[in-house]
Amino acid sequence: MHATLKRRLAAIGLALGACAALVPTVQAANEQFFPLATYRVGAYASSGIPVWAGMIDYLRYINEVEGGINGVKLVWQECETEWTAEKGIECYERFKNGLNGAPVAVYQPNGAPAAYALADKAEADRIPLITLGYGRTEATDGRVFPYNFPAMLTFYSEASAFINYVAEREGGLDKLKGKKIATVYHDSAYGRETQGPLALLAQKYGFENIQIAVADPGNEQAGQWRQVRQLKPDWVFLRTWGVSTPVAIKTAARFGYPVERIIGDIWASSNEDVLPAGEAGKGYLALTPYPGGADFDIHQRIRQHILDTGKSDLKDPKSFGSVYYNSGLVNAAIAVEAIRTAQQHFGNRPLNGEEGRWGLEHLDLNDARLKEIGFLGLMQPLRLSCSDHEGGGAAKVQQWDGQRWNLITDWVQADRATLRPLIDAKAAEYAKEKGVTARDCAAQ
Repeated sequence: MHATLKRRLAAIGLALGACAALVPTVQAANEQFFPLATYRVGAYASSGIPVWAGMIDYLRYINEVEGGINGVKLVWQECETEWTAEKGIECYERFKNGLNGAPVAVYQPNGAPAAYALADKAEADRIPLITLGYGRTEATDGRVFPYNFPAMLTFYSEASAFINYVAEREGGLDKLKGKKIATVYHDSAYGRETQGPLALLAQKYGFENIQIAVADPGNEQAGQWRQVRQLKPDWVFLRTWGVSTPVAIKTAARFGYPVERIIGDIWASSNEDVLPAGEAGKGYLALTPYPGGADFDIHQRIRQHILDTGKSDLKDPKSFGSVYYNSGLVNAAIAVEAIRTAQQHFGNRPLNGEEGRWGLEHLDLNDARLKEIGFLGLMQPLRLSCSDHEGGGAAKVQQWDGQRWNLITDWVQADRATLRPLIDAKAAEYAKEKGVTARDCAAQ
């Protein structure tokens, strides 16, 4: 063969080889990575497993039915955290640079310990954290925390919604004066988070604010509920987590405290919290920003396209529509809609963390949009901005009848105007400690 022809054929081969090598890169360039920091093992696995099923089922639905987000396919990978800060940090470091060229636009730590531990790291890496129902409440102030989003319902709003519901039951906010309200709480950063707002609301409305700690993991609570029996509070706010919730319900019954006077917070409001309590759980109340039930429009869509086609991540079909499954749906939907919002500004392509932050700060899920995506009634309207990284601020109250949760209220709104000065003060304290200069949101 002529030497020149050989050189030309060799050049063509190299070119074809280079093109072939580019194929995975081209595919990755049109993929968005969703890191999943999960806990399928450990003390809180029973709570986490249905959450990931909801998240993964929704991501599959977006890929299978919608072809991705405006044509950008979603890819995900799990990393086991066991709900610990240490492993939560390890998973973040593993995931923060993306997966095979697919970038990270938003990150969900999926646990209070990791959320606190990652706040400064995510800020430095310009990757926004979404902490729905957990994490730093002061991150509501986006001027100080540009990459931290305690979206939808912070612990402060949760406390206020609880008090507003109790006031409704008592006949008005003025009827709270002189009432005894006890909080039985998981003795952790998560559990202690409502102490500030409850002290403020107690001062404003004149109720007695009783705080009773439960050490992790909460397998024994006789001392706490003996104290409840002695103090005879009018209401108990139960802020436990994992095994400590059914133990609390059963122990309360053993000491004769009426279960219909106990209101669980959003991490004590799942099927997994009440089923182990058996008969003692009948009548138990709980706050939730993602109520249980499989009758919402999104469930019909997922049933048709994911469950009935054998593509669901659920191991137990009975968990379909459970509170934690629905929390996975809502968490995934907020992330997807934030990216969709950002694409309207940056183009229909995979986005990085800085662009994901922009999408979150411009997220506006009104009733019309919630209906369009199938979440009307399951998710409250949510509008975020540079200065407000929570939005929302409401919860529904549901009651356990021994077999299922039944909604007994519409959205109960927190008094966010009363809480905001407390949030701003904590944010300002953090800014001073860390030397952070607050953003000018008017210039954004």
